[in-house]
Amino acid sequence: MKLPAPLHVLNEGLAFLLELAALAVLARWGWEGAEGGALRLLLAVAAPAAAAVIWGLFAAPRARIPLPLPGVLLVKALVFGAAAVALQALDRPAWALSFAVVALVNTALATADRRAAMRRGV
Repeated sequence: MKLPAPLHVLNEGLAFLLELAALAVLARWGWEGAEGGALRLLLAVAAPAAAAVIWGLFAAPRARIPLPLPGVLLVKALVFGAAAVALQALDRPAWALSFAVVALVNTALATADRRAAMRRGV
């Protein structure tokens, strides 16, 4: 299914916002989930940094290590799933569910759009 151009742009923008939100949620989880200043700071920096490095290596449009589509989807599921679990751990179950559903729909639309473009040779 090829998305119309305006919907494609909106979906790509939403994907970027979801990625940023995942990093922010992981930082918040790191800060709230630890006792003591040094450990808090370490987790607040390390959790989103690890997610960003993994994303950049495997799931970004210009990934350093290109994976086949199932691998990219697995990385996205891990990062977005970690953010949803972090929201749940932060006692935000409605946000966790909403984030997971929006990320799933966004990824499904982007995947279908990408497959259609590849079939058409674009």
